[in-house]
Amino acid sequence: MATAVSAIKNVRKSSDFAASVAPGVLLCVAVTAAAWLLERGEAALFGKAWLEALVLAIVIGTIVRSLWTPAARWRPGIAFSAKYLLEVAVVLLGASVSAATILHAGPVLLGGIALIVAVTILFGFTVGRLLGLPTRMALLVACGNAICGNSAIAAVAPVIDADSDDVAAAIAFTAVLGVGVVLGLPLLGMALGMNAIAYGAFAGLTVYAVPQVIAATAPIGSAAVQMGTLVKLVRVLMLGPVCLVLALVMRRPATDEAATVSLSFGRLVPWFIIGFLVLVACRSFGFVPQAAIEPVGKVATMLTVVSMAALGLGVDIRSVAKAGGRVTAAVMLSLAGLGAISLALVTLLHLR
Repeated sequence: MATAVSAIKNVRKSSDFAASVAPGVLLCVAVTAAAWLLERGEAALFGKAWLEALVLAIVIGTIVRSLWTPAARWRPGIAFSAKYLLEVAVVLLGASVSAATILHAGPVLLGGIALIVAVTILFGFTVGRLLGLPTRMALLVACGNAICGNSAIAAVAPVIDADSDDVAAAIAFTAVLGVGVVLGLPLLGMALGMNAIAYGAFAGLTVYAVPQVIAATAPIGSAAVQMGTLVKLVRVLMLGPVCLVLALVMRRPATDEAATVSLSFGRLVPWFIIGFLVLVACRSFGFVPQAAIEPVGKVATMLTVVSMAALGLGVDIRSVAKAGGRVTAAVMLSLAGLGAISLALVTLLHLR
């Protein structure tokens, strides 16, 4: 009897929770739908979408938030979408990363990529702090530049408990510069006289997102596209270890001996990072069916866009505008440092 009563209470709690988050989640889904429609419109008008749905969702959400302040009934769902849906998306990203594919790059290039990610994060963080950015904001900018732009910022944010205003500002400025990099990098590669392999590696090391790498390397040829995509996937793999290190470094210290003893592994390593690494292992050992990889990737993308819509809906545009100058300078200097270090690695490996 007691078990039945407990089960009924649990059902009621679940029902109450679903009812509390439903309005905000539906609002985020509506913003997401508008972002997808705008992306389709861009593709139809210009032949390609210069701003991805992920960025557009933040922009639309921020505009909505600037014109209208959500009442209390909307907030639980917005908070749920910004945190938990994003964490699920990070887990699902692991299915798109295979250790076997990464090993084809060779140990020297793999080590160089890992070193570049580490050095760029340290450099970007230092630049951000020197420019007066708060610690968490500097980390967001540094990780976004070093790994994979918007996705890295979105994944790192819950690990370091970043403020939604900081997340949106970092993504907004990183997105703008990301478009500029895609447009300008082929010209730089041709000016430097790079061959397809060298340019592909250079683009994979510097461009933010996988689709942007493809767009930036396509003018140079298929060899550049393949090399750029491979290098980019290795950079994406660095997201798990980086988040793990940040989870260890940024955790709050225990205040007494009892708290130290009770500190669980889950507190040290967020569940979604463990899930990400488990899926990477499953993909590497062939436990993830090939037919499931693309659908899982699409679900991860959709959940990420919904969470970005939620972040936009939680942003005060005045806070973003206030941080604009310093954030822009930090992103640009960090990106310039990444480009210089990447070019040095390409030259050192004699890919040019």
